[in-house]
Amino acid sequence: MARSKLQVRIAQSPVLRYGLAVVSFGVALGLALLAQRYGFHNVEVPLFLFAVAVTSWYTGPGPAALAVVLSIAFFDYFFTEPRYTFYVTSSDIPYLIVFISFALLVAWFSAVRRRVEGELRQARDKLQIEVAERTQQASLLNLTHDSIFVRNMDFTITYWNLGAQELYGWAAEDAIGKHSNQLLQTVFPAPPEDVHAELLRTGRWEGELKRTTAKGTTVVVAARYALRQDEQARPVAILETSNDITERKRREQEIENLNLELAKRSAALESVNKELEAFAYSVSHDLRAPLRHMAGYTELLHKKASALVDEKSNHYIAMILDSAKRMGNLIDDLLAFSRIGRAETQKTQVSLAQLVKEALTECRQDTEGRNISWEIGALPDFYGDRSMLRLVLVNLISNAIKFTRTRAHAEIEIGCADGNKDSLVVFVRDNGVGFDMKYVNKLFGVFQRLHDSDAFEGTGIGLATVQRIIHRHGGKVWAEGVVDSGATFYFSAPKLQGDLWRP
Repeated sequence: MARSKLQVRIAQSPVLRYGLAVVSFGVALGLALLAQRYGFHNVEVPLFLFAVAVTSWYTGPGPAALAVVLSIAFFDYFFTEPRYTFYVTSSDIPYLIVFISFALLVAWFSAVRRRVEGELRQARDKLQIEVAERTQQASLLNLTHDSIFVRNMDFTITYWNLGAQELYGWAAEDAIGKHSNQLLQTVFPAPPEDVHAELLRTGRWEGELKRTTAKGTTVVVAARYALRQDEQARPVAILETSNDITERKRREQEIENLNLELAKRSAALESVNKELEAFAYSVSHDLRAPLRHMAGYTELLHKKASALVDEKSNHYIAMILDSAKRMGNLIDDLLAFSRIGRAETQKTQVSLAQLVKEALTECRQDTEGRNISWEIGALPDFYGDRSMLRLVLVNLISNAIKFTRTRAHAEIEIGCADGNKDSLVVFVRDNGVGFDMKYVNKLFGVFQRLHDSDAFEGTGIGLATVQRIIHRHGGKVWAEGVVDSGATFYFSAPKLQGDLWRP
């Protein structure tokens, strides 16, 4: 390294380069003259050639040429006859030619060797840098948890990182030199020759592979192949990186199995629901005819026999007619409830404000003679089935009117509450008899009633109908109440069209 620095300094300074030529020649001349004085002859030629070689080695062709010229001139001046003149005789010419040839040959050889050694030194430095970089890259590849290994085109493993050792269980010394597919017992998702052909065609391949570890367990990996080519575009190696996805695939399979089971149960439940709806419709429809006969003949009996029977018998007949009427209403509500499950929804943008007006008009008969304060706030537009949403409002408003009957001054409020970014919430609030919150879960069940039918008429299907309609709109319905302090019923539905709509 010291020699290289010296050469760099000399090469950068012309004064040093030509100065070295003069000094080398001067030293050689001095040694030759000293040797001649003490009786040593024929040493001047080797000394001059050595000076030329040193000059050529350290300074290059220019100073070497100067050393050759000085050596020839002073060799002729000091060591050939006649001495101390630059005169050259014909007999000296062959001798000088040989000397010049040797000097030039030495200079050329020194220059070539200097150039070759410089190139070798550069190649060595470049190789050291590349080795250092490769070593650093290899150490970095060992830091990743990904499995990384390289194999040649014969599938012989040539590199194996720490991630591959952790995943598959083989150390690098056990894996390198082995056939990768045989060592790992690789199972491809397609024929191996097709995978290889795609890799050669595109330079890349990705897919899921099944492999066997050193312990004999099976793992699933997401593998990525990259093809390495030489300068002539010939494939020379394959780099593979892979991640263990065994646990993910297991969870995906579990989810798929659960989805299949859920689909089966949903299909079975849908079938049962359809059968129940068909049964309810059939039973309700078939009950209509005998109920009409019962009510009709009872009414005829009441008209013809009311004067012939006593007051208690007339009361009995009136009770039969009233029960038949209530039974008719119950059948009508049950039919309406079952039809909701079968009816197709007609999706439109609906003005709830207009629907409230229509619902109030329909319920007007129940408000005659009542002192009711109505407070109706701003209501949004919903995207849904107009007739179904109208039925929701009719049921909720009718309930509010019915359960405030005991109040001298009833208060009913209809408005919009705060919902989330995807839904709107509407409420109907009253100051009626309310209910105990511990029974709130029974409110929306079919035929469920929290009040005696003698005090408040009804079939117990209205709120169940409300819930079914709102659920079909992708929303929910709930209630809050306090005994003898009123109740509030809420329902929500999506703001926008699209995915939030459930047909």
